[in-house]
Amino acid sequence: MKSDIREKEITRTSMIGIAANVLLAGFKAAVGLLAGAISIVLDAINNLTDVVSSVITIIGIKLAKRKPDNKHPFGHGRVEYLSAIIIALIVLLAGISSLVESVKNIIHPKMPDYTSVTIIVIVAAVIVKFFLGRYVKAQGEKYKSNALIASGSDASFDAVITASTLLGVVAAKLFNVSIDGILGAVISAFIIKAGVEMLMESLGSIIGVRFDDGVAKEIKAYICTYEGVLGAYDLVVHNYGPDYALGSVHVEVDSKMTAFDIYKLTARIQKGVMAKFNIYLSVAIYAIDAKKQKIRDKIRDIALSHEGVVGCHGIFIDDQEKYVSFDIVVDFTTDHNEIREKIKKEVKELLKDHEVVINIDLNYTD
Repeated sequence: MKSDIREKEITRTSMIGIAANVLLAGFKAAVGLLAGAISIVLDAINNLTDVVSSVITIIGIKLAKRKPDNKHPFGHGRVEYLSAIIIALIVLLAGISSLVESVKNIIHPKMPDYTSVTIIVIVAAVIVKFFLGRYVKAQGEKYKSNALIASGSDASFDAVITASTLLGVVAAKLFNVSIDGILGAVISAFIIKAGVEMLMESLGSIIGVRFDDGVAKEIKAYICTYEGVLGAYDLVVHNYGPDYALGSVHVEVDSKMTAFDIYKLTARIQKGVMAKFNIYLSVAIYAIDAKKQKIRDKIRDIALSHEGVVGCHGIFIDDQEKYVSFDIVVDFTTDHNEIREKIKKEVKELLKDHEVVINIDLNYTD
């Protein structure tokens, strides 16, 4: 199964990261302590936080794989986001602790004793971190793991930070000046920044962020390739983990289609979207009377002429019951009630003897 392969590969990648970071942390800590270089010691601590992050990633994906139950019918996929929050908090704590030690070193500076071994370890660490970062990020993108992508980006960034400690070596060797505390403070600031960004991204995933507009357009375009579909609207997708999503969509069909034909069409769409996008969609319909296309176009033009309205669909006109209803898609800054009344008044002038009902749809996807 795809999910089993994903779990296996994410775990394997995390184990590689753990092994590499443990070795790097050990070498850096030893060299940093012997040389009295706070920036190198702090960089070693940063590597240890990466180890903890990888362990939490493994635990998170194991928990996320648990089957749905009565209390959690949508599964446990969002545990991966919770594990990412824990990782972000650990990174923040490490960054703040590092900053405190760096400030102490700035106030009471000590001249580090850099050796050839120190320089070799720093250069080796830069090379290892650079290639480790590229590998981990590529695996994260391949298997849609936000935790791995973040770890990979962090590792690549660590390579730059580690390379910056070479400035401390140059300053000490050429000018007999210690900038170790300053470098440590800069490194700490970058660690804190990375922690805040990771925390905000993970919180956003749990709270609910806007679905990718490019993918949304692709899904709706794909649905419109099915014979009988006149339009696809109201796409909403809820993420219950990196590899599990539920959603809904409305499709316009000719009002002459039978219930059986509609059932076959919606079942095919549901199956196709699941196979292509790995999203389980509930498909609802709008029944459209082709004979009323001109009046529908006029209503759509009226709605779209108002600022803040980005779409209009599902236009249903019943001349027998004297009733017209439709949906308008508005942005989040628009006064919904005000714009609804304005459009209703204009449509009422067009269809004087019809009741006008307007449903408000928020702009969830493009």
